[in-house]
Amino acid sequence: MAEPGAAALGLGRAESGGGADGAGAGALLPREENGVDGRAIRVGTRRSQLARIQTDSVVTMLRELYPDLHFEIVAMSTTGDKILDTALSKIGEKSLFTKELENALERNEVDLVVHSLKDLPTSLPPGFTIGAVCNVIGTSSLRRAAQLKKKFPHLEFRDIRGNLNTRLKKLDEKEDFSAIILAAAGLKRMGWENRIGQLLGPEDCLYAVGQGALAVEVRAKDQEILNMVSALHDADTLLCCIAERAFMKHLEGGCSVPVAVNTLLKDGQLYLTGAVYSLDGSDSLKETMQTGVSYPHQNEDGPNDDVQHVGITAKNVPGRAQEAAENLGVELASLLLSKGAKHILSVARQLNDAR
Repeated sequence: MAEPGAAALGLGRAESGGGADGAGAGALLPREENGVDGRAIRVGTRRSQLARIQTDSVVTMLRELYPDLHFEIVAMSTTGDKILDTALSKIGEKSLFTKELENALERNEVDLVVHSLKDLPTSLPPGFTIGAVCNVIGTSSLRRAAQLKKKFPHLEFRDIRGNLNTRLKKLDEKEDFSAIILAAAGLKRMGWENRIGQLLGPEDCLYAVGQGALAVEVRAKDQEILNMVSALHDADTLLCCIAERAFMKHLEGGCSVPVAVNTLLKDGQLYLTGAVYSLDGSDSLKETMQTGVSYPHQNEDGPNDDVQHVGITAKNVPGRAQEAAENLGVELASLLLSKGAKHILSVARQLNDAR
């Protein structure tokens, strides 16, 4: 089975089928602490089939944890869903897949929203926080093309937009593409694992910051909902994502430049590999650092109770471990910047804007 962040190379036609991977959940808060008895909890999501499957998996976990609560799913279209004829890196607007959902959250039309974590910027709008990080999902970008151009310079890469259904249909019905690169986790969750022709591991293609993770975004001051969704935190995934997001934030990267990562948590040590690439993959920097994140959970109630780490609030994961993960991301980014990453990223942005 592939790691959550693995990319998949899809080839030719195939019939759908198969199963989906589950996501981990944390410890359940006592009923008297979540404070949402009797409420209908409205969950916002994008309309795409994959987004609905992701959201359904989160709601299923919440229903198992809180069987007396009623959950309603509210689906809506986002800017990124509507603009399908332009590469994401060329649109130039942040929050392409999240703005409409966050607007609904701000207007109290929904109580929480489910995102692919990679779609959320490292700095969230004021008043919002990521209340839970679960594992599983993905998409395509400049990052993959840059890495694969470096390894396979004879191949020609073209942009392809749309949801998984649309992109696979383009592969099947048009002669424009010999193969397409997608996230393995997304295909598995859709039940289309048999469409995978080849898996690309970290040695071939590092993944996007936050790829493979689901984020549950809530209003930062809504303690009832925040307490409720915190039971969904997958601690290992959380620490990996904090390190990755801190790396991206310190680099001032984004979808318009190829920035890639790979994280591994083993025996209390968090290993973070980060890289930056030129658009054609000819110039790159790649380094790995590690830090210890094995800290006991202490009673951290008080003024720092709701401290955010790159937009994430996790009361049930040791604060010192979160700090260590965030510092790891910053230190790795600083190392790459000291070796010339800023120049590589600056040139990549300029060339991307000129395309």
